[in-house]
Amino acid sequence: QVQLVESGGGLVQAGGSLRLSCAASGRIFSVNTMGWYRQAPGKQRELVAQITSGGSTNFVDSVKGRFTISRDNAENTVYLQMNSLKPEDTAVYYCHAFLRSWNTGFRDYWGQGTQVTVSS
Repeated sequence: QVQLVESGGGLVQAGGSLRLSCAASGRIFSVNTMGWYRQAPGKQRELVAQITSGGSTNFVDSVKGRFTISRDNAENTVYLQMNSLKPEDTAVYYCHAFLRSWNTGFRDYWGQGTQVTVSS
């Protein structure tokens, strides 16, 4: 069974920084894309950033220049460094991975979500 376990959320003042981590564990055969989505109250879940196994990255426009994404392929872990945080970044952040386990084909997996709150 594959699990994604997130850590690093919390409360921070505007202009501050947080680092989110997400580790995929279980009977993993291959990991393709990993990334982070977020969902604010009353809004749809949106992609924040993603990174391929080769290191190519993609960011939503609102976080470009402030957030960076990285991964450790050996540890199946993805990180989201969030700098210059704004109140509008407040949301539940979900880790996502598109991976293949030993007994399934490629499919989407999600973490349980971690709250990020930015105070003004």
